[in-house]
Amino acid sequence: MLTGKQKRYLRSLAHHLDPIFQVGKGGTNEQLIKHINEAIEKRELMKISVLNNCLEDKHEIAEELADKTEAELVQVIGSTIILYKESKDNKKIELP
Repeated sequence: MLTGKQKRYLRSLAHHLDPIFQVGKGGTNEQLIKHINEAIEKRELMKISVLNNCLEDKHEIAEELADKTEAELVQVIGSTIILYKESKDNKKIELP
């Protein structure tokens, strides 16, 4: 679990990032989760955008993605989800 201070720090780092993946009307699937897992191992911190035509609730999608990728949900703001997972091989972010 991340502390409030750590989440605030990660939000500041994620502010300048662009969303890498988009969740559309198909919702989440195994392929998307696999790609997110691979990408988050390299980047540690990522943004995912939820499109307007997505029928599922963005908070439910965020919880599902965090659960299935074993990442920490940093924030859901608007239609953007921010996830963090400490990398095993490419550690770049030092949490306070």
